[in-house]
Amino acid sequence: MDILQILKDDYQRFPDEQTYSIYAEDVYFKDPTSEFRGVDRYQKTIAFIQTWFRHCRMDLHHIEQTGDIIRTDWTLSWQTPLPWNPRITIPGWSELTLDADGLIASHVDYWQCSRLDVLKQHFLPKTR
Repeated sequence: MDILQILKDDYQRFPDEQTYSIYAEDVYFKDPTSEFRGVDRYQKTIAFIQTWFRHCRMDLHHIEQTGDIIRTDWTLSWQTPLPWNPRITIPGWSELTLDADGLIASHVDYWQCSRLDVLKQHFLPKTR
């Protein structure tokens, strides 16, 4: 199993057709808005994104593995279903830790912006 290739493919399809078999059953997940354990909860989180985010995409900029740690650098973007259809962008990175079986035991996301910045994107147009 080439986990880096699987992750690259998952990022390209995100949030559709994710490969949940690469995650441990009790995977630990954390991002700036939530924290939980279990691949079933992770699947529900992805289903929420599929349901409520429009034109969602996850652009992978870099991926590398050092020992049992995988780091991915990405930008998540979507349109929120509000009448003015704001485009939301979150740059960030993930640190994935593999267990002894080569499954992802921990998935921690970090954002390069604050939750307030994300909220502001819904109501204040971006200035260029």
